Amino acid sequence: MKSEFMLAFNEICESRGLSSDVVIDALKTALVSAYRRNTNVSNIQGVEVEIDRRTGEATIYAEKEVVDSIIDTRTEVLVQVATKNGFPDAEVGEMVMIESTPENFGRIAAQTAKQVILQRVREAEREKLYEDFSAREGEIVNGTVQSVTGQNITIGLGRTEAVLPRSQQSSRERYRAHDKIRVYVLEVRRTSRGPQIIVSRNHRNLLRRLLELEVPEIYNGQVDIKSIAREAGARSKVAVVAMQPGIDPVGACVGMRGVRIQSIVRELNDEKIDVIEWDPDQRSFIAKALSPARVSQVFLEDHPDEGRTAIVIVPDDQLSLAIGREGQNARLAAKLTGWRIDIKSLTEAATESLARRNDRAADPAVAQNKGLIGKIEIVLAKKEANRPITSEDYMMLNRLVGAVEGRIVAFRATEYDKIQKARADARKHIPKEAWDISVDELELSTRVRGLLVANNVTTYGDVLMKLESGDDSLLEIRGFGQKALDQVKEAVEGYTLVVETIEEEIEEEAEEPEMDGAAAVEDEAEAVIDTEVEEEIEEDVEEKLPDSEEVLDEAIEEPIEEEVVEEQVPAIDDLDISLVQVQPEKTPEKKKVIVVKGESTEGTEEEEGDKMRGKELVFDEQLGRVVTKRKRKLGRRRPQWEDYEGMETDEVFEDEI
Repeated sequence: MKSEFMLAFNEICESRGLSSDVVIDALKTALVSAYRRNTNVSNIQGVEVEIDRRTGEATIYAEKEVVDSIIDTRTEVLVQVATKNGFPDAEVGEMVMIESTPENFGRIAAQTAKQVILQRVREAEREKLYEDFSAREGEIVNGTVQSVTGQNITIGLGRTEAVLPRSQQSSRERYRAHDKIRVYVLEVRRTSRGPQIIVSRNHRNLLRRLLELEVPEIYNGQVDIKSIAREAGARSKVAVVAMQPGIDPVGACVGMRGVRIQSIVRELNDEKIDVIEWDPDQRSFIAKALSPARVSQVFLEDHPDEGRTAIVIVPDDQLSLAIGREGQNARLAAKLTGWRIDIKSLTEAATESLARRNDRAADPAVAQNKGLIGKIEIVLAKKEANRPITSEDYMMLNRLVGAVEGRIVAFRATEYDKIQKARADARKHIPKEAWDISVDELELSTRVRGLLVANNVTTYGDVLMKLESGDDSLLEIRGFGQKALDQVKEAVEGYTLVVETIEEEIEEEAEEPEMDGAAAVEDEAEAVIDTEVEEEIEEDVEEKLPDSEEVLDEAIEEPIEEEVVEEQVPAIDDLDISLVQVQPEKTPEKKKVIVVKGESTEGTEEEEGDKMRGKELVFDEQLGRVVTKRKRKLGRRRPQWEDYEGMETDEVFEDEI
């Protein structure tokens, strides 16, 4: 015989729809909370609960320290007690889990842990509901209208409620309390107050799920739904196709005497449903999509910019039926097929074809057949006078439309194919990175940039595509003139030059290993100079002459002739190195000696005199040596005339270039 605890435990599990482990965990948490509150122990102290599922008896285990003498019974236990309770090797200072169930703990727990148990059970129930309904997103559930408040309707789903917003309601349905309806689970959100379920009655997948429920062939995969176009409460179109031979997809959906489709119509409050067979031939598919209207001819036109357009020719008495009330039939057919549909009556199309019979794309035989032209003019005159027209007359008009309108559309389709092929070829020449660059980075005026963005030219790649297609592609934009075109070309050229400069810099960096050798030689020369010059002099020169090291490095090299200097000046200038301006030798047999920090180079005496012009030898009392003093002209790094002193006489001071 089951105990009262087990009966109550099972009742909670069944009523809440929770597993036994979830309820046991909630009960343990509640008992731990009740024990802590009853004994006033710290939250740091470990407390565990064990529940006998047969009797419902709870046992509390608390973590306590093994001691010789007890000061606080809540946190300490004697060694003897710990040894008797399953810890024979317990020593002083160890922490053990000892049974600490208070007397009359069942009554105390029932009073103290009630709210904790209810809270944990509610949380577990909400999580269970969220998991259940989140797995049913995109499915149909049965519900009951509970209340209609403002724009939203509350739908009861048994254990929880769902919300039917105004945007997801059918415009022709009226909902009253206690109505039984089927709804489509659109979204399930997790909130602090439980799962929020959003349902729909106007979603097109609601019709898909209803068909799967009513038609076994669709549920089993023998019939596939290709596309659905729906205007909730008014009319829907469904395109189906058989996945196995020998199956009629339309007949399977309609059922015997329309039983299956009528069941769905009643569920959707008499919403009209057209079931058509999907066809891989787009012309036949579009003609079937416009049912119940009859279609004479369909011409397809895939424009590179405007998209796909189907020109549909229907008999005059079928025009209103093909368009539908307020354009509903044509609108649903366009949604179902994915083509923009342009519907024309046969006489309207024949009148246009007669006017364009001399077009170079039309059939020349039609323009040369005077008898046929005369008969067609008579038929059009009869139609304009509201006189009856025979079927033979309609066949004649249909022949004219096919020979003129059909040929013109086919010619345009060929031209569009060429444009698309040219665009595909042009796209191959455009770097992939260009499509990630915004048109805002180009130096364009606000007006030109606005015109480009308004015409979906938003990236640098789009601009290059337009230019590759020719100037006319940009000039066709309304408000875009020759000045704007020139501005775009200049901006593209300028941006391209920036990219090329960056590429050249990258190439120069790749060729830097050749410069590393010269840099190494200069470093060695600097090391030699540093060992021969005292530290005080070196610091003084660095403060007053920032480029003195480069000057000295250059002066160490052997003297070169004037022609060689002129050839090497550009490369050295790039390195920002100052040079000595060497005068041409007038008497090569005479030599000079220039002392550079203890080293000498040979040259003429006249050149030595030129070097010393504008210089003055002055004895510096602070340094205790003779230094040179001279005037420097305005340079790139000198905003005004300055005197530079402190240079030793055995140093060569070079002019900047």
